Amino acid sequence: MIDLLLRGGTVVTATGSRVADVAVESGRITSIEEDPGGRSADAGEVVDAAGLLVLPGVVDVHTHTRLASAAEPDRFFQDSVAAAFGGTTTFLSFNNPGTGSPETASRSLLAGLGEWRHRTEEDAAIDYGLSVAISGGMEEPIGDLPAMVGAGVPTAKAFMVFDFRLGGRELFQAVRAMGQRGGMLQVHCEDPVLLDAGVRAELAAGRTGPDGHARSRPAYVEAVATHRAMAFAQAADAPAYVVHLSSRSALDEVRRAKAAGIRAYAETCPHYLTLTEERYSGPVEESSRYVIAPPLRAPADRDALWEGLVDGTLDVVATDHVPDRLAVEKADAARGVPFDRISNGAPGIETLLGILYSEGVVRGRITFERMVDLLSTTPARLFGLPSKGAIQVGKDADLVLFDPKASRVLRAADLHHTSDYTPYEGMAVSGAVRSVFVRGRAVIRDGAFVGRRGFGQFQERLPPFG
Repeated sequence: MIDLLLRGGTVVTATGSRVADVAVESGRITSIEEDPGGRSADAGEVVDAAGLLVLPGVVDVHTHTRLASAAEPDRFFQDSVAAAFGGTTTFLSFNNPGTGSPETASRSLLAGLGEWRHRTEEDAAIDYGLSVAISGGMEEPIGDLPAMVGAGVPTAKAFMVFDFRLGGRELFQAVRAMGQRGGMLQVHCEDPVLLDAGVRAELAAGRTGPDGHARSRPAYVEAVATHRAMAFAQAADAPAYVVHLSSRSALDEVRRAKAAGIRAYAETCPHYLTLTEERYSGPVEESSRYVIAPPLRAPADRDALWEGLVDGTLDVVATDHVPDRLAVEKADAARGVPFDRISNGAPGIETLLGILYSEGVVRGRITFERMVDLLSTTPARLFGLPSKGAIQVGKDADLVLFDPKASRVLRAADLHHTSDYTPYEGMAVSGAVRSVFVRGRAVIRDGAFVGRRGFGQFQERLPPFG
C-alpha cells in the first residue's frame, strides 16, 4: 500500500523536469509516474500538487547551529524547524568554538564527535549530521581522522584564521589524511599573515567599525589562501573543498585548479550572491549585521559568483548559518567595540531555497534544474548522503512542495530561526515553500509546522570519495 502520493506536481531533478505523481512507501520513493493508473485509491494520503514544483529536499552542508544549553534548551531544535520551513530536509553542522560544544571538542576530534552526538540526540525536527572542526590546539587531530571517517563523519573543516586556526603543515597533513581515508577536508580560506596585518593596520588608523572589518580582508587575502588550499590538494592527490567563497579572484583559483585536474570543490552562500560591501557604510548597529568572514564584496564579485554557478566552477550553495543575535552576540558592536571583537556570522538557515530561486531562477541566471543540483543533488553526493538529494526511486522521500507563483517580503518577524534579525530584511522574493516531507513524513504542511522534536535522524555518512 502506498503511504503517500503527491499528485500532478512538476517534479524537478538535476537533469530535467516533468509532471508526474510521486509515490512513497515506508519513507522511500517507490515510483515516479506520469499516469498513476488509479493508484490514488490505494494511498494512505493523497496530496494535490497541481501547480506546484516537487523538489528534492535541500541539503545544507554548512551551518553553525548551536547546541541546546540549560539557558536555551530549544535552540538546536528551533533552528532545525526553521530549516524545514525553508525547504531544507537535511543539514550538517560544525562543532567549532562558539557553537556550544564542550571543552572536549577543542581537545579531541573523537571525544567531540561523541559528545556532539549525545547532545543532539532526539533534538532535531529534520535529518542532520556533523562535519567536525579541526582546531590547532587539539591533541593528535591528524591521527584521529581515519577513525572519524570510519564513524560516519567523512568531512571535516579546518580554519586558516581565528585563534583556533590550523597551521600550514598540519593543514596539508589533514588534507592528505582525509584523502587517504576517502574523506574530504573543507577549508576556510583566508591567509593569516595578510589578515593579521590588515587588522592591525585598520585598528592603528582608528578605523574600528564594521567597515574596517571589510577593508582588513580584501579579496587577495582569500585568493592567496585558496591558491594554497588547491596546491595542498594537488600535492596530496586528495580532494579539497573551499567553503563560503566570496570573490572573483578566489573563484579564479578554483577554476584554474579544476582545469589542472585537481579535485577542487567550492561553495558560495546566498549573502555573497545578493548583498554587497555597501552594507558596511551604514550605522554600526546596522552594519554589524554583516560582520562575516569573508566579508561582503563588490558588485563585480557578486556577478562573478553567478557566472561560477553557471559554468560549474562553484559546486554548492550553502548558508554558513550562524544564529547570532543583535541583542546578544553582536550587542558589543553598539557599545563601540572594535570590529575584530564583533562576533562573526549571520543567520540564513531558513532563506536558502527562497533566495536562490528568486535571485537565480526567476532572474534567468540559472535553471530550475541547476538550482536543484546546487542545493540538493551535488551536496548529497559530495558529502556522502546517497539516500538524499534527488527524486529517484529508492531514495528517501525528502520532498518539498514549492509554489513558484507566490511572492513575499522577507521579515525577521516572519522567520523561525533563533536569531533576532535577517540580513535580507525587506527583500522581496518570489516563490514559497508550502509543504515539506522528510522520509515521507510531513514536517511542514500548508505553511504550518506539523513535525515533532526528535524525528530527525543523525546521518552516518559514507566517504564520498572512497
